[in-house]
Amino acid sequence: MSCWQTIQDYGLRSLGIGERGLPKADITLCEQFVLIGSGMIWNIYFGVFALICGFFLATAVAVGKGSKNRLIRKSSEWFIFLFRGSPLFIQFFFAYFLFLSLKSVHPFFDPFTAAWLGAMIVLFLNTSAYSGEIFYGALRSIPKGDVESADAYGFSGWPRFKRIIWPTTLRLAWPAYTNEAIFLFHATTLVFFSGFPTWQQRGDALYYANYFADKTYNPFIPYPILAGYFILLTLVVLAIFGAVNRRLNRHLPQEAKRKIKFRPNIIR
Repeated sequence: MSCWQTIQDYGLRSLGIGERGLPKADITLCEQFVLIGSGMIWNIYFGVFALICGFFLATAVAVGKGSKNRLIRKSSEWFIFLFRGSPLFIQFFFAYFLFLSLKSVHPFFDPFTAAWLGAMIVLFLNTSAYSGEIFYGALRSIPKGDVESADAYGFSGWPRFKRIIWPTTLRLAWPAYTNEAIFLFHATTLVFFSGFPTWQQRGDALYYANYFADKTYNPFIPYPILAGYFILLTLVVLAIFGAVNRRLNRHLPQEAKRKIKFRPNIIR
């Protein structure tokens, strides 16, 4: 079988398109590249949707934590503490059994027990908590003179937040938020170990890497391939977030712009 035929047969297998059966003998390097790459579709899906949805919830949580209203402030603090204080894998575990219990109550919750929705919700809440703390720290770091200047120009309430406070917060938080985005994409591999079943029993990239490692008894080929795909994904994230960072700081002198540095979390 040619490599091009392999791409046609297995390129979209993770979405349920193409050959149903997996290669069991004479597994080629092309088949490993193609199928692990196909599984990356799900990792990208989890990361992109959790990141987009989490950005807005993180904004609300950060503002809530800085609120003078005790109920809103404490709710935000406990949300951040709960999801930052517990391991992500444990959150997957409890969320799955919670959705499984709700499924027995009403059929509306059926999709929540599948990875495409249930696991994505867990990742969304987790990154919202971490990002919310990053944004809150940036809110606290806004120079007092910026706020006083806004007051002097007659800005107050929502206009002041929209034009002065929030743009400054993003500029201060963006380098750290970039690292959180990278970690989020890496954390999508934990979905494989969670109890959430994949759509039509098709797996993510780690599912295929683990399959090939078991079949070939050689983990030194599929896992480096998987790592290579995530390195490429990290480079794409850095490029996109770097472009946004330059856009946010376009008005600053070149030497004053904050550059994004990748600082991986060794322990979290």
